[in-house]
Amino acid sequence: MEKIKLEKPLLTPDYVWDAYASVENVKTGQPKDELTALVSLIRRACGIDGELKPFDRTINENFQNWIFKQNAGQHNRFTQEQMDWLRMIKDHVVSSYHIEIDDLDYTPFDVQGGRGRMFQLFGKEMERLIDELNEVLAA
Repeated sequence: MEKIKLEKPLLTPDYVWDAYASVENVKTGQPKDELTALVSLIRRACGIDGELKPFDRTINENFQNWIFKQNAGQHNRFTQEQMDWLRMIKDHVVSSYHIEIDDLDYTPFDVQGGRGRMFQLFGKEMERLIDELNEVLAA
């Protein structure tokens, strides 16, 4: 992505997105940034996605489906504070495409208590949840 920004070729992700969008009659809106457009285009070209759609939308849909599955048969498995943390993780994955335990030491997690607070909220499930969200959100 950095090379594309420096050289500014005529085939930037935004232009390629627009071309694909017009050919495939995409109505899902624009990706949030060029990197998201690039990831979306690669997923479509490789056949990971059957249609072109912004990758951030894919992550949001996957998160919503995952939450529904977690709550299936239970009434609100997660507390409000846990949900806030899960949403922060989802938002981090939208912009970084992955999350590591070490990311919890940085913004926006550090302001909320960082790794220690997440462990207080999720206990031994913390690492499993992070691994699961990395797998589920980008699927």
